[in-house]
Amino acid sequence: EYTIERTLPNPPVVKDSHGIVSNLSPLEVVPRIEVFGQHEISELTRSREKLTRLLDRFVERNDALPRRKAELRRELEKSRRSLLDVRKEIQQIEERLAALPGLEETLKRFKDAGLEEKLKEQSLLVREERILGSIPERLAPFRECLESLRREIPIDRAFLSAKALDDLPGKEILGRLNVVVERLDADLAAIAGALDAALKRADGDVDAVKRDWASRRAQVQAAYEKILRELQKSSVDAEEFIRLRRQIEELRPMRERKKQAQSLEQEQSERRRSLLVDWENSKAEEFRLLDRAAKRVSQRLRERVEVTVTAAGDREPLFKVLKEAVGGRLSEAIEILRQARDLSLTQLVEACRIGSDEITKRYGITQAQAGRLAQADPEILMRIEELDLPPTTAIRLNTAPQGEPPAWQALEDLSTGQKATAVLLLLLLESDAPLVVDQPEDDLDNRFITEGIVPRMREEKQRRQFLFSTHNANIPVLGDAELIIGLAASGEANGGHARISPEHMGSIDDQLVRELVEEILEGGREAFERRRRKYGF
Repeated sequence: EYTIERTLPNPPVVKDSHGIVSNLSPLEVVPRIEVFGQHEISELTRSREKLTRLLDRFVERNDALPRRKAELRRELEKSRRSLLDVRKEIQQIEERLAALPGLEETLKRFKDAGLEEKLKEQSLLVREERILGSIPERLAPFRECLESLRREIPIDRAFLSAKALDDLPGKEILGRLNVVVERLDADLAAIAGALDAALKRADGDVDAVKRDWASRRAQVQAAYEKILRELQKSSVDAEEFIRLRRQIEELRPMRERKKQAQSLEQEQSERRRSLLVDWENSKAEEFRLLDRAAKRVSQRLRERVEVTVTAAGDREPLFKVLKEAVGGRLSEAIEILRQARDLSLTQLVEACRIGSDEITKRYGITQAQAGRLAQADPEILMRIEELDLPPTTAIRLNTAPQGEPPAWQALEDLSTGQKATAVLLLLLLESDAPLVVDQPEDDLDNRFITEGIVPRMREEKQRRQFLFSTHNANIPVLGDAELIIGLAASGEANGGHARISPEHMGSIDDQLVRELVEEILEGGREAFERRRRKYGF
């Protein structure tokens, strides 16, 4: 026995029979149940996003689609970070290479003075020194690989232990995986040992080469110092020439690194374009399922309610990114984008990358605000590409009485009661989950209860259970309730309690239950008769 309580705006809690808060959630106690408190149905009509969620029950299940979207979102975030990193590296390389033309021009003047030939050996020594200096960075990836391998071994085999598999019928078969992983562990340890030995051997060989080269360097240095003394007599700065040569030799390899980085950028850009196509296709597929659901609902309720959905109708996530990132006055641009039909984030980002003229041409945004959008940081534009703008739902209700031509009105133009009627008709449709509603008549028009809600209840109750707390006789009586329970209040609200008499439990066919309905829901037999006479029934 459990009690489910909710104090707004806090989430519901479950208490056991002793009043102690349980770790269970309401859905674990009563799976798939739908509960709506007093006025809560009418509150749903204020949010198009919540209305869209009401359609979820009618959407064909495709469990692979949410997983695919989550995977694509992660891949897009990774591609954004990778692209930003490689572009930052290219920028840093270009900043350093900017000094190279000036250094080469100065070097040319030294060469023209004949210094290149005189200091050829020392000049070539600088290049040799650069080659030796590049060895550690070439070996660094392999050292990182070794460290990564060492961190991962031995492989954790706790999930394959006898205790972990003990209650599984296939434990004998699955137990063989332990041997597989154990053998892999040994192989990886051997590979790590071999890689470590290879790197140490390479380090020793490199040290030997460095020692031999150091001897050659000492010989060249002695000859260089002799030439240096001779050049000093003619006021020529040979050391400046060598410093210049060393700077150039350090920068020249960066040209190759720039080409590699640019190639990597192109590769990652192409991969991102492919991911974005898949991302847009996944969003489109999800919307198609929702759109088909809306059409099915409209078909089922064709004489009462019409439902349409708009792809990417909720554009607030886009405007939030723009306001945070672009800054400045963007109210006009936001309003134009809010009203734009079939807004494509891909096309918007493409226009921003082309420039302000393209933004103005496509969307009619003023040059000043288009300029701010065009100057948005590349990361912001990529974040916009990754947005998943929620669809919005529009509902129209036929407000004409039965037998008269349809009079369709949008949800925004309806009274509170009419709005709640349209939503309740959706809640009553196509589900096998129990539906609990507290006093639905508070937000419903009486005519709509009789003409719209009650017929749908009578049809759908063959498949699902409805529990209504109500003061309106039309719901239990015209809805042919299987069980009517009379709830009587005893005492004041804070200190009182509810009381149910066994004789006041049953169907409308039961004499005592019928008298209860007459007394409480109709206001008594005399009030019922008086209304009948006034209406002329």
